[in-house]
Amino acid sequence: MNQKSIILLLFALCSHLAWANTYKVCASCDLSTVEAAVAFAAPGDTLIFEPGIYPSPGTEIKKPLTLIGKEGTVLDGQKQDYILKILSDDVTISGFELLNSGRSYTKDYAAIYIHRAERFSIIDNEIRDSFFGILVEKSNHGSIINNKVFGEATREDQSGNGVHLWDCDSVHIAHNEVKGMRDGIYLEFVDGSTLLNNYSHHNVRYGLHFMFSNHDEYRQNTFESNGAGVAVMFSKWIKMIENTFVQNWGSASYGLLLKEIYDGEVLNNKFDRNTIAVYVDGSSRVNYFNNLFRQNGWAIKVSGGCYTNSFSENDFEGNSFGISYNSNLNDNIFNGNYWSDYSGYDLDKDGVGDVPYRPVKLFSYIANKTPEAIILMRSLFVDIINFSEKVSPVFTPDALVDNSPSMHPFR
Repeated sequence: MNQKSIILLLFALCSHLAWANTYKVCASCDLSTVEAAVAFAAPGDTLIFEPGIYPSPGTEIKKPLTLIGKEGTVLDGQKQDYILKILSDDVTISGFELLNSGRSYTKDYAAIYIHRAERFSIIDNEIRDSFFGILVEKSNHGSIINNKVFGEATREDQSGNGVHLWDCDSVHIAHNEVKGMRDGIYLEFVDGSTLLNNYSHHNVRYGLHFMFSNHDEYRQNTFESNGAGVAVMFSKWIKMIENTFVQNWGSASYGLLLKEIYDGEVLNNKFDRNTIAVYVDGSSRVNYFNNLFRQNGWAIKVSGGCYTNSFSENDFEGNSFGISYNSNLNDNIFNGNYWSDYSGYDLDKDGVGDVPYRPVKLFSYIANKTPEAIILMRSLFVDIINFSEKVSPVFTPDALVDNSPSMHPFR
C-alpha cells in the first residue's frame, strides 16, 4: 500500500468516527425498543439503554454497533428465540442482563448468538434461564470477558453450554463465571485462543471441553464440582497452566481427561480432591511439570497408546493411589517427583532419595481390575500385599520407577 492510499484510509476511518453518534434508549424516548433502536442506528453508532425490561425475541444486528446497558437493563427473549443475533463485524454488547431465550431440541437457541463475525466483544453481561449462554460460530478475533452465565440444569438434556465456540480462531475468554449448564465452556475446531481466569463450577458434564482444537491455552482457571473438570480430546499443542481442578467427584469423574492429545503442556496446576486427578488415554509427547496432586482418589491413570510423556517435579500428597497403569510403560518417564508416602532415605543430603520409588502399588492394580475391592483399602491385608509387591514386583510394571524421588515438595 503506497503512502497516498494509507492517507486516504486514515482519512476514511477518522471521517467514520467523526460521524458516529450515541443515542439513548428508554421507555419514554423516541427510541424505545431494541429492534427500533438497532434499525435506526447507523454503522458505528452507540446505543445506551436506560434501566428497564426490553423485549428482544430474535433481535438481529447486521451492522457494526455498540450496545451498552446501564445497571438494571434487562433484555427478555420471552422464551421464543435467540435474544440477540450478531451477524456483523465490530459489534460490542456490554452491561445487560439477558433472560429467557427459547428452548428447543432442534435449534441451539442462545442468549447471544454470533455468526460469521469479526472483532466482536461480549463484556460484563449476566445471562440467566437461557438454553445456550453465548454461542459463537465461524467467528474470529473476539473477546468474551467478565460475563456470568447461570443455569439450573441437573441433566444434560436440560441445557446447552454456557460459552460454546465452533469453528473459530483467536478468541479471548477471560474472567467469566459459568454454572448450572451442560458444559461450562465448550470449544470445537477452535484454534489460537486463550482462556484466562474463568470460574466454571457445578455444571452437569464438563467444566471445560475441547474437541479438535489446536494451539490453544487455558491458564489460571478454576474447575470445581462439575460432572468432570476438563476434557481435552483429539487436539494438539494445548497449554494447560496454573489451573485449579477441585472437588470433581463421581463414579466416572476426573479433574482432567486427555484423550488423543499430542504435544501438550500440563504445568503448575493444582489437582485437589478429585476422583481421578488426571486420566490419560492415547496421548503422547505431553509434559507434566510442577503440578500438585493432593488428596485425590487416583492421582494419575494411564491407559494404552501413550508415548514420550514426562512427569517431573510434581508433588503427590495424600492420594489414595498414586499411579494406575494399564499398558506397557513404553518410553514414558516418571522421574524427580515428590511422593508423600516415600519411605526411603537421603544419606548424602542432596534432597534426592537414595532408594528408587515405585508409584504403582499392587492394591491399585487390584482395585483397577476389581473396583469392589476398594472396600479393603485401609485394611492390614492391603499393607501386606503392597509390601510384598514392593519387595518382588510381579503384577505391577517393574520398569515404572522414579529413580530420583525428591525428599521435599516443590510447591
